[in-house]
Amino acid sequence: MSLNRIVALALIAIGIVLIYLGYQSSQGLDDQLSKAVTGNFTEETIFFWVGGAIAAIAGVVMLRKR
Repeated sequence: MSLNRIVALALIAIGIVLIYLGYQSSQGLDDQLSKAVTGNFTEETIFFWVGGAIAAIAGVVMLRKR
């Protein structure tokens, strides 16, 4: 297995974990209050979702690229 493939799989795994952490964070009391008051989730939750999506997409692109 090449190093690029290992890195790509690691990025996909990290992306999935970050998205899961973002979901867990969005279910917390602080995020629920923030969503009710401002209409937005906290910056931490958005960071988890955006970072996870970027990592997962980068991993998929690296995996498909030869």
